[in-house]
Amino acid sequence: MKPIVKQITPLLYEFEWNSAVTDALLQQQLSFKSNLQNDFSSEISELRMGFKSLAVVLSKPVESALLSDWLQSTNPEESSKLSEKIWQIPVCYSQETGRDLESLAKDKNIPQEKLISIHSQSLYRLHFYGFLPGFMYLNGLVKELHTARKSVPDRVVPAGSVAIGAAQTGIYPSSSPGGWHLIGQTPIPLFDPKLAHPVFATAGERIEFIPITKLEFGQLRRHPQQATFR
Repeated sequence: MKPIVKQITPLLYEFEWNSAVTDALLQQQLSFKSNLQNDFSSEISELRMGFKSLAVVLSKPVESALLSDWLQSTNPEESSKLSEKIWQIPVCYSQETGRDLESLAKDKNIPQEKLISIHSQSLYRLHFYGFLPGFMYLNGLVKELHTARKSVPDRVVPAGSVAIGAAQTGIYPSSSPGGWHLIGQTPIPLFDPKLAHPVFATAGERIEFIPITKLEFGQLRRHPQQATFR
């Protein structure tokens, strides 16, 4: 399915898909993103992904019909397959590292162990980064764990916190306010602005959460280079 394109401002356009969030849609979005970068390298300043959208930020105004005409001539089926790369991220699921684990399990009327099992046995697809530098928006959370965001956000969420909000799960790469339910924490730094590539995973790759003990959490926090998830 082809998207529609809307002009928001003279320098901002947005492609929107009327489709469910699936691997097939992500595959098409990434194809569009690559083609746009190739065809309009001198006109585009930035491309921003969403679950059902792709925003195009221009460095200079263009004719209003340019992207509409380009869309008509683009074949959405011409896209490469999504990566099968799986990143395994160690997570300590506990009340100490995820202060909402107990209350969320009670709300779902399931034991904490089952909540942890359900969350860690799924594979998640990375769609894009947003909200904070290095914050991964993942698809694949089972419906049983879908949970409304907190009515009153936490003022401080510790870096590395693994959380659930609405139909998504994610990891806070740095300490910040947040309204998702915290169920665990990874001891591994996920974002380093000093590196040439500040994040380790790219859109289309998959994420798997690997439960670890509190002892392992402490060891990896002191020696993150020992982690093998990369």
